Amino acid sequence: MTELDGALVRRKLASITRDLSDLERVRDLSLAEYREDRFRKKAVERLLQEAIEAAVDANLHLLRAAGHPAPSDYFASFVALGRAGVVSGELAESLAPAAGLRNRLVHEYDEIDDRKVLEAVGRAIRDLSAYVEAVESHLEREGV
Repeated sequence: MTELDGALVRRKLASITRDLSDLERVRDLSLAEYREDRFRKKAVERLLQEAIEAAVDANLHLLRAAGHPAPSDYFASFVALGRAGVVSGELAESLAPAAGLRNRLVHEYDEIDDRKVLEAVGRAIRDLSAYVEAVESHLEREGV
């Protein structure tokens, strides 16, 4: 079992918070406005990817520290975190599909659908903000 490193997890939470703050700038753009600027689109994709990866990194550390086996994939890391009681099951189920978005952005499995990316911004802001709060509460309960 790995010792729970609160500083490591809080660095991940801070990274997520910074990314979400930057994503707020595009939250209310229309699809046409979003598509106007390729640099903005790429920045949004990268910010989403980074935020999701930071959450997965935190998930894996939190699960290891609690003595849980490593999940089979990123999706499962969110579900396992919900089962471990770090975040609610409802939040875990809402966050888990973000792993698929991250994979599409990183590996470009399919052509990236701008509409889905822009919709993901609002979900990320909502769900990852709740995630940050839940994980911080967990760290406080654990005394780290």
